[in-house]
Amino acid sequence: MLAAPLLAGNNLSQLTPEITAILTNREVIAIDQDPLGHQAERIFAEGPIEIWSRPLACGAMALEVINYSEGDTFLHDVSLQLKEAGAAPGWKACDVWAGKDLGALQDDFQFMLKRQSALLLRLTK
Repeated sequence: MLAAPLLAGNNLSQLTPEITAILTNREVIAIDQDPLGHQAERIFAEGPIEIWSRPLACGAMALEVINYSEGDTFLHDVSLQLKEAGAAPGWKACDVWAGKDLGALQDDFQFMLKRQSALLLRLTK
C-alpha cells in the first residue's frame, strides 16, 4: 500500500507454501507496483481498526482494512462508508487476498475482520 519496493527478510530456501503464496500473490504485487506510484493514505483510525486508501492507475483504488486487536475479541465488526474512502456505491470490489469477487458494493459495506488480520480490496468503477 505504500508504493515501496517489495522486500522480504525471509530465508528463501526455507519458505513455507503459505509464505510463498503471500510473497508471490500477483494481485498484491500489482497493487504494490502500480504505475501511478501514489502511496496510500490512512483515511480512518479508531481503536484497533485502520483503513488505508490508495489510488491506482485506470481509476481503480486499493483499500486496506487492518485490525490490530490483540485481546479476547476474535472478530471485529467493521463498517466502511464508500464515500469517505473516495469511492461510490456500485463500484465493484475484489478481495485480493482471497481472490474473491465481491460484486458491486453498497454505500455502507459491513464485514467482520479477525484480530491481527487485514482485508485488501481492489475497487473498480
